[in-house]
Amino acid sequence: MSTAEAWTVGRLLTWTTEYLKKNGSTSPRLDAEVLLANARNCERIELYTAFAEEPSEEVRTAFREMVRRRAEGTPVAYLVGHKEFYSMAFEVNQDVLIPRPETEHLVVEALDRAKQLHKREPDRALRIVDVGTGSGIIAVSLAKHLPNCKILATDSSPAALVVAQRNADRHRVLELLEFVQSDLLIDVAEQARFDLILSNPPYISQDEYEKLARCVRDHEPRGALVSGPKGTEIIERLITQATDRILPGGFLIVEISPMIAVAVESLVDRRDWAAPQFIKDLAGLTRVMTAQRLIH
Repeated sequence: MSTAEAWTVGRLLTWTTEYLKKNGSTSPRLDAEVLLANARNCERIELYTAFAEEPSEEVRTAFREMVRRRAEGTPVAYLVGHKEFYSMAFEVNQDVLIPRPETEHLVVEALDRAKQLHKREPDRALRIVDVGTGSGIIAVSLAKHLPNCKILATDSSPAALVVAQRNADRHRVLELLEFVQSDLLIDVAEQARFDLILSNPPYISQDEYEKLARCVRDHEPRGALVSGPKGTEIIERLITQATDRILPGGFLIVEISPMIAVAVESLVDRRDWAAPQFIKDLAGLTRVMTAQRLIH
């Protein structure tokens, strides 16, 4: 970037967009804007009124380093340390998955089912568990919208739980949440029962994993993505555990891959659960399974 012409905000964005495009970014302009806004410590929208400004050498140096790492494949969210989800900014690092917009469908479904259960028992605080909470996006989003609930967040990774706790504190719901290190529900108090069991578990098969974008395979935690040879192994374990942990009439809500929807449906024992329902994303792909525990 050495030339007599000034490196204004507008010029930096134009050059970086082309550079990132050549290096495989599928959203080069957005990447450039997010990285430059982070380097300038400003909101992205503020760049549009600053095109003629020339950032300081300190800002340009920080920006160049992030652009270099982005061109090498590091996800933007890890470079800037946060990602927006459900209209909130969540801290992320390489101990947790980067939030995807598909998971918002699970949050919406959980809120709808919570309202349904609340109408049935309006004077009782619902008990909810977010299994494999990661950065805490599901648990925190629900706590922001369901302040009268008791929410437990579990994860097998101590490092992920630290991130989730910081996000809960960031959004001022730390006192509404409890965090437990657990392999699914195994280490949760034996007597605990829940109205809603929610999870965005690992659901990718080993074969699928090998076909993922390199930036995902190189940077995001493999254990939070891969379930096993079939992709349904962890979901199968969760369904089995949930059968004994959910209250009659409660709901199990799980994010899934459209590739395993049929297989997941076959795992739901109709002696214990009503026929599962499936929710599609905006592209028409199946993303969420909801199953209600039968009231015997």
